[in-house]
Amino acid sequence: MAGKVQTKKTQSKSVKEKAASKAAQAKKVQAKNAQNKKDYNDVWVIAEQIEGVVNEVTVELLGEGRKLADKLKKKLIVVIAGSEISDVVERLMHYGVDSAIYIDHPLLKEYTTDGYAKVFSELILERKPEIILVGGTSIGKDLGPRIAAKIDTGITADCTKLEINGRNKKLMQTKPAFGGRYMATIVSNKYPQMVTIRPRLMDRAEYEKKKRGEIETIKPKLFKKDIRTNLKEKIERENKGVNLIEAKVIVSGGRGMKGQEGVELIQQLADKIGGVIGCSRAAVDLGWLDYAHQVGQTGTIVKPELYIACGISGSSQHIAGMSQARHVIAINKDRYAPIFSLCDYGIIGDMFEVIPAMIECIDKYKKFEF
Repeated sequence: MAGKVQTKKTQSKSVKEKAASKAAQAKKVQAKNAQNKKDYNDVWVIAEQIEGVVNEVTVELLGEGRKLADKLKKKLIVVIAGSEISDVVERLMHYGVDSAIYIDHPLLKEYTTDGYAKVFSELILERKPEIILVGGTSIGKDLGPRIAAKIDTGITADCTKLEINGRNKKLMQTKPAFGGRYMATIVSNKYPQMVTIRPRLMDRAEYEKKKRGEIETIKPKLFKKDIRTNLKEKIERENKGVNLIEAKVIVSGGRGMKGQEGVELIQQLADKIGGVIGCSRAAVDLGWLDYAHQVGQTGTIVKPELYIACGISGSSQHIAGMSQARHVIAINKDRYAPIFSLCDYGIIGDMFEVIPAMIECIDKYKKFEF
């Protein structure tokens, strides 16, 4: 019995020693991070361009980056990679940035994961920015995590809100969690702090006639052997005739459309007020509309002036995609539909009766414009 009691005591002591060791290691990491923070400066925006055309999300990131940089009293720097795009870089200088870094190389003319991840990560390790903002586009979602892995830091995807903690000056990164039911605020314990932000969530930076800083051009060491894939051909996707991201007015339909008759009805309303049609995931799954029309967390996140939800109950996934709309009108037969808790104006009724009445009223006005 004495031998068994001694073994338990020894095990208990071993557990306590391990716990104490882990606590000591955690304190060392915290101390190291506090020390490392002093080595990191400035807010970087990784600009996205294809064939010399800058993605709109870049200008939105510059607007948000300017706010963060001002709060931290740091510089805002836009970093862009490509080839023969000096005029594009020059224009970016007029959106409130303190300076720009242009990574110029012929092998960067077309986007490749290997090439872009290599040049960006090497520059980040050398310059040590404190915060890095990346667009939540297909390219950004591919590039951001690759860079994060190469520089050994974390990345928070699809942020909807960014704030600076007044006490420790860390970046508070808020994003939807558990299918949009909750909003989680994440704080990184490593530097740099990286996030991706979906298009149409942040306010655009204003164009300024006078630029603030200078452009630094870098010629990276990049060779063909560094890039494992080669672009053979570009195939343009068929234009589905809808651009939800740019739309000022969106009329969306859900399960309440009941089929093509409902699709035609919301199209009539959209045509009357100069809008485009969107839909819920249910409408896509049922084959009534193409995925290009889907609004929501798994579709397109939109920020129109006016959003009209017809026969949409308002799942958390759908609301996550349209909650940034300036004005929301909801039409639904169910008075308890979640969409009514979000809308500015709610109409309890059958969309097949309400929409024709709306069209009739609109016809009485010569102009309806936002």
